[in-house]
Amino acid sequence: MNKKENRIKRILEFSGKSKGLLTLAQMLSGVSAVFILLPFLFVYFAAKELVQSAGGASLNSETLVKWGIASLITELIGLIIYFVSILLSHKAAFTTEKNIKMAVLKHLADMPMGYFDKNPSGKLRKIIDENTAQTESYLAHQMLDLVSTNVTLVLIFCMMIIFNWKIGLPLSALFIIGFMLQFVLMGKDTMQYMQKYQDASEQMNHEAVEYVRGISVVKVFGQSAQSLSKFNQAIESYSQNAMEFTMACRTGMVAFTAVINSPFLVLIPAALICGTNAATVAEFTQNFLFYVFLSPACSVTLNKIMYMNNYKMQAEESMRRIDEILLAEPQTAGSALISAENHDVVFSDVSFTYENASAPAVNHVSFTAETGKTTAIVGHSGSGKSTLASLILRFYDNSEGSITIGGTEIKSVQNQDLMKHIAFVFQNPKLFKDTLFANICASRKDATREEVLQAVHLAQCDDILAKFPQGLDTVIGTEGVYLSGGEVQRIAIARAILKDAPVIILDEATAYADPENEMQIQKAFQKLTNGKTVIMIAHRLSSVKHADKILVMDSGNLIQEGTHEELLHQKGSVYAEMWENYVQTTKWHIGNEVK
Repeated sequence: MNKKENRIKRILEFSGKSKGLLTLAQMLSGVSAVFILLPFLFVYFAAKELVQSAGGASLNSETLVKWGIASLITELIGLIIYFVSILLSHKAAFTTEKNIKMAVLKHLADMPMGYFDKNPSGKLRKIIDENTAQTESYLAHQMLDLVSTNVTLVLIFCMMIIFNWKIGLPLSALFIIGFMLQFVLMGKDTMQYMQKYQDASEQMNHEAVEYVRGISVVKVFGQSAQSLSKFNQAIESYSQNAMEFTMACRTGMVAFTAVINSPFLVLIPAALICGTNAATVAEFTQNFLFYVFLSPACSVTLNKIMYMNNYKMQAEESMRRIDEILLAEPQTAGSALISAENHDVVFSDVSFTYENASAPAVNHVSFTAETGKTTAIVGHSGSGKSTLASLILRFYDNSEGSITIGGTEIKSVQNQDLMKHIAFVFQNPKLFKDTLFANICASRKDATREEVLQAVHLAQCDDILAKFPQGLDTVIGTEGVYLSGGEVQRIAIARAILKDAPVIILDEATAYADPENEMQIQKAFQKLTNGKTVIMIAHRLSSVKHADKILVMDSGNLIQEGTHEELLHQKGSVYAEMWENYVQTTKWHIGNEVK
């Protein structure tokens, strides 16, 4: 959507069957505006009766009562019709908001993980929550008000000219000038400032989320919000853009306010000039009273239109940001299925570079992780170990070469089939605020309680269940118990074991395990390797010592490959140096001299 004027239509595309309700609501809103305006006329007719009685005519009290009742009835009818239109618009607006949110969430599910690095959670949360809420607010309230105020304005202009064009024409000219000033106030420059303001708001949301996540570190080191430069800069940027947005509207807003609040500067001279030609004082007074009643109503209507247009501009900007997600290119998926007989993972001359990075994270890497064997990947931080795992899972897509599982290129495989064949444990796994049973069953919904208990046993989690009276039914997280990092890691391993996928990826799966538990987990892994492809990423070299194959990564390049013993005896072996350093660290304790 490149054209701003198409974005309201774009919002309506998500209304589905409720679009008819919105159309009906707009029509009813326009009708209600007519009924709500009629009391102004009836009050004028009542005032006219009073003026005539002041001029010597007899006062007809029944006529005054008639106009009073007519005013009350038409006002009530207008309010009832408006209330019905509001009910219809709210139903349609909530449906539209739900449809937009569902479309965004479904689209995000098809995006690669790399997309979320460029679009952090704070930004996405704001778009999904706040921007979709702005579209709902516009459809439920402002769209109806815009229709009713426009109908009211047209009727007021018509009545101004019909009753006495000599007075109505200059007043109409004044209000038309005010109406035109709105276009200056809501011009392209203002829209650009609004976009910058929204960008700054999104950035501040993201930095606030990151700040809250790291609050423990901030408190431990005695820092403050000002000490976190990115968060502080985001706040300053938001403040600056909010001020620029406000100042951009200043001149137009002052001029507009001055015009719509000065009808009497035009009304009184025009009425006095026309009064010289009036047949009687009563006639002059009647005409003057009519415009005294109508002019403030026109000022209020113009002011409402200005705010409604501002809300419309916000809704358009919100839809533009929503479309930034919806129109982003999703990750393509094929229709192929992975072979059930062979689950070798083969990298063939694979390269990948992160966006805006100066060097590739993975550079022409080729290796084979064979079925039924454990392939370990080691290397210094930033060497590309976790990136290799991410490429297998299609969190990112390799730019060169190919990755196959069972001889099938993973880019041609159905996403669901790919995930069905892979179980993985991240370095920092996440558990849901639910029971332990539900968390473990997340990998396989149809698992029985006995199968879950078996997975718990294999993952060495028996001690976790033993310390909680409710066992598998223990709720973790909010309103429940909390687990240590190592316990969370083992529950995640149990989840992967239960899935029983032919390919298992472990990214620092024993990072939080103590030596005793690490040995037990390694025993569990040995049982899992039979007939499975296991890829293990580790910093702790003791956890990969018995792997069938060890890959050594350095700056995105695969520099060594072999078993533990083979790598130790290779000339100029980087792995041998890493192993020596690891052995030295295991012997170190407080009080040792650093040599």
